[in-house]
Amino acid sequence: MSDRILVVDDEQNILRSLEIILGGAGFEVEGVATGEEALARLEARVPEALFLDINLPGLDGLEILRRVRGQHPQLPVVMISGHATIERAVEATRLGAFDFVEKPFPRDRILLLARNAAEAGRLKREVARLRDADADGEILGESPAMVALRESVDQVARTDTRVLILGESGTGKELVAATLHRRSRRAERPFVRVNCAAIPDELIESELFGAVKGAYTDASADRRGRFAAADGGTLFLDEIGDMSLRAQAKVLRVLQEGEYEAVGSTETKKVDVRVLAATHQDLTAAVAEGRFREDLLYRLNVIPIQVPPLRDRHGDVVLLAEHFLDSYAGRHERPAPRLQPAARKLLEAYAWPGNIRELKNLAERLVIMHRGEEIAPSDLPLDLRGEVLARPAARTDGEEVPYGHLPLREAREALERDLIRAALARHDGNVTRAAAELGLERTHLHKRIKILGIRTG
Repeated sequence: MSDRILVVDDEQNILRSLEIILGGAGFEVEGVATGEEALARLEARVPEALFLDINLPGLDGLEILRRVRGQHPQLPVVMISGHATIERAVEATRLGAFDFVEKPFPRDRILLLARNAAEAGRLKREVARLRDADADGEILGESPAMVALRESVDQVARTDTRVLILGESGTGKELVAATLHRRSRRAERPFVRVNCAAIPDELIESELFGAVKGAYTDASADRRGRFAAADGGTLFLDEIGDMSLRAQAKVLRVLQEGEYEAVGSTETKKVDVRVLAATHQDLTAAVAEGRFREDLLYRLNVIPIQVPPLRDRHGDVVLLAEHFLDSYAGRHERPAPRLQPAARKLLEAYAWPGNIRELKNLAERLVIMHRGEEIAPSDLPLDLRGEVLARPAARTDGEEVPYGHLPLREAREALERDLIRAALARHDGNVTRAAAELGLERTHLHKRIKILGIRTG
């Protein structure tokens, strides 16, 4: 696929010249005459490079450059002009222009700039993609629960011991497993994931151990299983609580003896695999109900690691939200919107039943659909705002009623009272640190504490 270049110039002969020069060299060229048209084209599709006239009717080139740098930071912009001053050239460079060329321009110079700009754009996007992928691969959070989680991962990662990762759906159990593998001695070998809940009972054995031709109706050729694929590396059995009892017996044999047979085969094969497992279920209860083998649970549960739900990670929600907003903004080549203080408070007060997965989905939706520079409470989903407003609000007389059932002034005071109490609790009553978190002056917070009747002792 050829590189695409958008040219913005109000002189038709310049547009035509660049279309001939660049098009003849294999570039896909689109030309527009105004800055407004250019912004519309960029909204629909981002090219590999932009050639932009500095003098345009309406929005001029420098204003377009400012907007492009904010909205599409990986897009290289070559400024072109026939009579630009030194000051304007310096300003264009300061705003982040890739290069500056004056009319009339020689063909070789234009082609060199086009190739260099397109290549620079590709490199920028790849660096951003790798940076985002690497950041998404880190266990983020500064809450005590996440600090303890990272310490547990660091302690067991370099060993070959089996780990059972416990936690609600969407908390990041797969990320913990991937981190254990990445920091292990097996990091250069395969990391193979199996979602036991997504594979039908009649197929789970062949999926794990493979099958020989003719072992079942659709087995038209030998099939390699996931244990063989993970040989020398790590096999992650996600949602192992949903695995059939028959498959559990075979997994137990691999853990005990390091060998198995493919479905339909009598040939015993050896395998060297570190097994990590995860579940949101209570496996002890599943054992009592006869749905899970007790001996397998003992084999898997050498080191249990509990991944906390997002509602218990006090102070991490805004950190994660801003990280996901930045990450998705880079992926979709959009500016990252900022969270207003009131929106941050709503995110912190929400229970997040879908945990990290729900927060990531919200961040991506906001990046794609939101057009402003800031996210206000009104930009957040109704169910999120409604859930927070439906929570009990502790009034000064000790009675608890939902925020939404109070008059506006009382609801506002009740919410403010709860937010201040929560901030004080997170900072052990330290008013200075609580004020900094809430974005208030210390003296103002003292006044609000007194007015709202909040006890600090």
